[in-house]
Amino acid sequence: MSFDFSNFGCNVFNDSVMRDKLPKATYKELRKSIDNGVPLKAEIADVVAEAMKDWALKKGATHFTHWFQPMTNITAGKHDSFISPIDDGKVIMEFSGKELIKGEPDASSFPNGGLRATFEARGYTVWDCTSPAFIKDGTLYIPTAFCSYTGEALDTKTPLLRSMEAVSTQALRILRTFGNKTATRVTATVGAEQEYFLIDRDLYEKRLDLKICGRTLIGAKPPKGQEMDDHYFGRIRIRVAEYMRQLDEELWKLGITSKTKHNEVAPAQHELAPIFDSVNIACDHNQLTMELMRVVAKKNNLACLLHEKPFAGVNGSGKHNNWSLSTDDGQNLLEPGKNPYQNIQFLTFLSAIITAVDKHADLLRMSAAVVGNDHRLGANEAPPAIISIFLGEQLTSILESIAHGDKPNQNPTSVLQMGVETLPKLQKDDSDRNRTSPFAFTGNKFEFRMVGSSASIARANVVLNTIVADSLMEFAERLEKTKDFDKEVISIIRETLEKHGRVIFNGNNYTDEWVKEAEKRGLPNLKDTVESAAAYLRPENIEVLGKHNVLSEIECRARYDIMLENYIKVINIEANTLIEMLKRQIIPASIKYVGEIANSYNDLIKAGIENQEIKALTAELSELISKISIMANELEELETKQPTQHDIQAEYCRDVLFAKMNEIRTYVDKIETITNKQNWPMPSYTDLLHRV
Repeated sequence: MSFDFSNFGCNVFNDSVMRDKLPKATYKELRKSIDNGVPLKAEIADVVAEAMKDWALKKGATHFTHWFQPMTNITAGKHDSFISPIDDGKVIMEFSGKELIKGEPDASSFPNGGLRATFEARGYTVWDCTSPAFIKDGTLYIPTAFCSYTGEALDTKTPLLRSMEAVSTQALRILRTFGNKTATRVTATVGAEQEYFLIDRDLYEKRLDLKICGRTLIGAKPPKGQEMDDHYFGRIRIRVAEYMRQLDEELWKLGITSKTKHNEVAPAQHELAPIFDSVNIACDHNQLTMELMRVVAKKNNLACLLHEKPFAGVNGSGKHNNWSLSTDDGQNLLEPGKNPYQNIQFLTFLSAIITAVDKHADLLRMSAAVVGNDHRLGANEAPPAIISIFLGEQLTSILESIAHGDKPNQNPTSVLQMGVETLPKLQKDDSDRNRTSPFAFTGNKFEFRMVGSSASIARANVVLNTIVADSLMEFAERLEKTKDFDKEVISIIRETLEKHGRVIFNGNNYTDEWVKEAEKRGLPNLKDTVESAAAYLRPENIEVLGKHNVLSEIECRARYDIMLENYIKVINIEANTLIEMLKRQIIPASIKYVGEIANSYNDLIKAGIENQEIKALTAELSELISKISIMANELEELETKQPTQHDIQAEYCRDVLFAKMNEIRTYVDKIETITNKQNWPMPSYTDLLHRV
């Protein structure tokens, strides 16, 4: 069964549909708002709403929703029908411009960091016309921003839109100094590669930890994990291939350009990658992708796991955020060209990024911090918690040569020698790739590899856009004032390497030597979410986010509180889940097994047979059960003794509760390895990872 590509985007109110359904004058006004940020007139909104409603009704939709992205890493929306009663007891279908533009969900029931009290419920959703509406499950989804009654952002989209404006404004200033008069907008573009695990749903339903926490809190190492490297890019299993086919088709109907699919390194792990889009739409599409992954999985009796580390001992899942800058006159500003040394404009933008990443490394690290990512970052499978930039030998050499006043070596691109005459000659890229770097230049974009698989990409791109905008603003002010443009550009590049070159590292980020070297360079090493969250409170970061109208100080402090509150809640949920599993599953099952062994031993004794191995096994199991039981009670008691102040409580959860959970796990995993499989109350790692 093949997909009819004429149906690509068939459920999206995209530009083609708007051009067809709207009067020409209305379409032009709407395009002005989308392309140039011009406020939409009320009368235009009424016409758009009517056309949108008629289109949606013909597609079978009965409801509409203002779809928004609160600070939960998932989406939200209440669904209202189009029906409106009339006098004769019947109904008509209505949808006004006012309903299109504005909604009023409860602002106090979502994470808000103290911006809203329980009794202060009013909040607003506001139509984001730059992201197209779409139909899903019989509802017209209208992408919106979400703010409080007092105007503070309560979502991830509002600061993202603000940051897009900031980076566009400052990038245009740089372009003007280079003589570009045609570009009117610069857009941050993103392609978000999404990693995930697929496991059998029947097995998933038997694991309380997976259902509640998204990860396994216990689980002994399987005989075979990823040691053979045989899963990566390997044959896609029939059941998984069918899931991927269905997922692609659902995504394509929504205009999501799902391009690449393959097996990842760990067994049962896979990846999906889309084609680049503007960061706002890319963020919406990634949220939709995660939702549809779960839905399609359930239809195939599978479970899709998006947690960063669902299984200990095998690779976790990330979300590689491929970020670049493009102009509306067709330039990729991170394209080096055939000769990057002569492409001085590219080197200026590159210098701005290097400056931004070094000055605000803590803010960038924070942007990838979610609780699940604490299990993954730095675990010899993902970038470490230290922010550094990979540029490759050629670009690094060019920057160093400029800094030292030398002329760089400009060797022609070499040919890749394969040693087989029948194979075509291939030109080598300027540099190799570095998959250990958290922030790697990969030809015409930067790949920010730290983002967690379950997280929204919005926060990472808010930070990237804003800190780069700030560096560009600093450079623009210098270039606009200078009387010797060429000399000033060279000075900017030279000073960038002198002041911020410490953040460039082209080696293996996984080694202990790099950790020591990074410390010598003065690079921050923020190892977990609790440490990272404090970046929101650093005065320099509050200043840069406020200066570009991305987040006010009160919005920064609210987000700090939300990060800590979420961390506390997650650790407590995991602790309580583990306690329930121990007391209601692990301990009773282990006691039952010990009883069976003891009965067998007694039967042997009665038959005059002495077996020391059975006796030793019984003693070992009994000792483990006793330890686990004691520690379960200790964890339960520790859970009730938490301090109330958020920052101290978060540290307590990390240093006390989480540490105790890890200690308990060592004993539980040990008892699993010596317990009869039929007696063990839940599927093992072998079942979960090798049974799809």
